[in-house]
Amino acid sequence: MTPEVDLRKATRSLATGAMLVFATTSLSATPDCDPGAYGTSDQNIVVLTPKDWIASPGLGYLILDGRYGSTLSATSPITCGSGYVRLRDEGSQDVVLKKRNFTRTRAEIAATGAVLAGELLEPVDADAAQPRPLVVMVHGSETEPAIGNNRAWLLAAQGMRVYTFDKRGTGQSGGLYTQNFEILADDAAAAMAQAQTMTHGRINKSGYWGQSQGGWVAPLAATRSKVDFVVVGFGLINSPIAEDRDQMLMEAQTLDLNDNDKVQLQRLSDATAAIVSSHFTSGLEALEALRKEIGDGKWTRHIKGEYSGDMLRMTDADLRRVGRAVFDNLELIWDYDSSAVLKRLDIPMLWILAEHDREAPIETTLAALASLKAQGKPIDIQTFPRTDHGMYEFVENDDSTRTNTRVTDGYFRLVADWITERAGGNWRQAHGWPGK
Repeated sequence: MTPEVDLRKATRSLATGAMLVFATTSLSATPDCDPGAYGTSDQNIVVLTPKDWIASPGLGYLILDGRYGSTLSATSPITCGSGYVRLRDEGSQDVVLKKRNFTRTRAEIAATGAVLAGELLEPVDADAAQPRPLVVMVHGSETEPAIGNNRAWLLAAQGMRVYTFDKRGTGQSGGLYTQNFEILADDAAAAMAQAQTMTHGRINKSGYWGQSQGGWVAPLAATRSKVDFVVVGFGLINSPIAEDRDQMLMEAQTLDLNDNDKVQLQRLSDATAAIVSSHFTSGLEALEALRKEIGDGKWTRHIKGEYSGDMLRMTDADLRRVGRAVFDNLELIWDYDSSAVLKRLDIPMLWILAEHDREAPIETTLAALASLKAQGKPIDIQTFPRTDHGMYEFVENDDSTRTNTRVTDGYFRLVADWITERAGGNWRQAHGWPGK
């Protein structure tokens, strides 16, 4: 890795949290725009939240159908009024959505070595006293605070009690930031216990919604909690080591590499795996020998993976000097066995995967899920075509990079419909796998 490479990106697992980015323009927003959620589950829903990168009085919007952006944008479909928003749907029809009321209850979570900040978000409506599902959201690898995130609001607006917490070392929570799945699962289980206590008598089921790296953490937390379900969005069953390898093999297709190149990629994966799994105490000699053998070819300059490409391009001297600080500073469990965890669970699980996920290639995960399903595990699998990590639809650019356009329509509805067991949901392009 060169010194210019972002150090956290070099060490984090592929499963990064999917935080939405909002574009802005110089247009003025309607003064009446207020943060919050608008609409109900039998309509569309709009969530407006402030964003640091959007100038006041602009807000970021996220719509149930997956569109997102800034209220300052010339193409924004949102017009704000007092207590409502007017939403232009994709058929160019306008619908008025009234602002929803929610109760937000803050509570601290006593975790090992840290006090975590959490918040319970509950709809206030005619059915507020009726039991509803409780969902605890489990983070990806992002360092942004989770409290107040727009996906939590979107889920709560569909009729659930939603608990979010800033993971240790982020936002308002104490402790040191880590990507150790064992610690994070303990934290999530503590958050679930706190949320279940706060909602006692007001819930009919409870479970986790883990996205990205949360797909590793949420099932592990479920083994340490009394819960009824787990939902995973764009997560992996692969270990971080296998994830790095699969990502490089996917890149090999874009680079049009031959079979010999792919063999060398596998050898590179094996070499870097030996280093990271030993926490940089062994394997450096083998990588240096491979580095000299491969030389400076086309693919050596462009291959990435999650960390192997950067390790290959870093000199042996620099790798010995700062390699662990750069690549192994977040307590990642490199050979984590997710399948073993899933085998211990007998609660319903929903896995939602992006078919063209470059950060979390899905083939190995699909095979593992199919095997578990064949063993009788209550697993539902849904995939969305033409989607990348975060369930984003995208446009492929001439240089093979991608530009995200929206969250695919149906993803957010699918999560809510599956949890609430609501029949007749419209999930657009989603299809069950295998073949149902």
